[in-house]
Amino acid sequence: MIRVVVVDDHEVVRKGVIAYLNTEEELEIVGEASDGYTGAALVKELKPDVVLMDLIMENGTGIEATKEIMETETCRIIILTSFYDDEKVFPALEAGAFSYMLKTSSADEIAEAIKKAYRGENVIEPKVATKMMTRFRQDKKPHEELTNREREVLLCIGEGMTNQEISDHLFIGIKTVKTHVSNVLSKLEVQDRTQAAVYVHRNGLLKKES
Repeated sequence: MIRVVVVDDHEVVRKGVIAYLNTEEELEIVGEASDGYTGAALVKELKPDVVLMDLIMENGTGIEATKEIMETETCRIIILTSFYDDEKVFPALEAGAFSYMLKTSSADEIAEAIKKAYRGENVIEPKVATKMMTRFRQDKKPHEELTNREREVLLCIGEGMTNQEISDHLFIGIKTVKTHVSNVLSKLEVQDRTQAAVYVHRNGLLKKES
C-alpha cells in the first residue's frame, strides 16, 4: 500500500480528494491536515510515502511545509494547487517538491500521479513544464547554444584570427568559415567580429579552453 497524507486548507477539496483516493486499492490515506505547519508535523510523525500538498494556506504555506519536510524526510511531495505563476512554481520545486499539478487535474490523474511518485516518476503540469523549459533556456548563456564547430570558430575570433587563418587552423573551407562566423554572430546577438571577440574575453572562454 502507498501511504498518503493530504494537506489542504479547503475542507471540501481535501475531503473530496480523500474520498476518491480511498477508492483506490493501492492507496491508503493515513492522515490529513488543513495547514502547512500541522501538515509538516504530521508527515514527520506518520512517515508517509507521498504527500499531496496545497500551496496557499493561512498557517504555513505549502512551500514552507515542503522545505521543512524535506530537511528530514524522504517522502515524495506532490504540489496540488490552482497557481502556476513563477513566484509559486520555482520556489516550490526548489524547496523539494517532486511533482507539480493543478487542481484542474482529474481525480484519476491525481491518483496516477501519486502512484508514479511512489515509483520515482514525477509529473509536471504541462503549463509548469513550459515555464521550466523557458527558464532553463534563459539561464543558459548564448555561447552554450553554439555547436562544437561554432564554438571553435568563436574562440578563433577571440584570438583575433582572420577568416583565412581560421580556415587554415581548423582545416575547413573559407566559405564554411564565413557561414560559421555568420551563425556565431547571430546566436550571440552581436553585430560584428569585434563584439564577438569582446564577448569571448568578457566570459573568459579562452581561459576555460586552456
